[in-house]
Amino acid sequence: MQNILEKTGNTIRNFIDWFYFPFLHFLPREIFRYAATGGSNTTLDITLYFIFYRFILKMQIVDLGFVAISPHIAAFLMVFPITFTTGFFLAKYVTFSSSVIKGRIQLFRYLLTVSGSIFLNYVFLKFFVEYCGLYATLSKVITTMLVIVYSYMAQRYFTFKTGKKLLPTRNRS
Repeated sequence: MQNILEKTGNTIRNFIDWFYFPFLHFLPREIFRYAATGGSNTTLDITLYFIFYRFILKMQIVDLGFVAISPHIAAFLMVFPITFTTGFFLAKYVTFSSSVIKGRIQLFRYLLTVSGSIFLNYVFLKFFVEYCGLYATLSKVITTMLVIVYSYMAQRYFTFKTGKKLLPTRNRS
């Protein structure tokens, strides 16, 4: 299984790197890969969120008998396991593939950093939907933009800790 994940990661990485040339002189490859994989996972997240919120939950409160969950939070909770999994594998095998930290430690650290993201998602969704009165999907987009900066920093310097320089390299001949 490990071999399949590594080969898939290499294929995705090669595909992403094919588009890197125009950004070569001003954007580090790792940040470009993070933008590509994170952007893909974020697009998946927002698309699934919209589908779950609008068509599965039909914008209705989810009553579990012992607790009632607002539809915008329930949609987030339903989509999370999917995008957690895809996000971890993309980060591990594509973006931060040079990390030497063991996989189980990466997974635990990823869970910790994502817990921070969940907290921020919850707080921002509550704020934008319930206090600002914005539409749930628009609130999710704004929230995601705010959480991206935290997420990159946490993954780069804690979860996968690659130790690579972040400045683009230039040929000085």
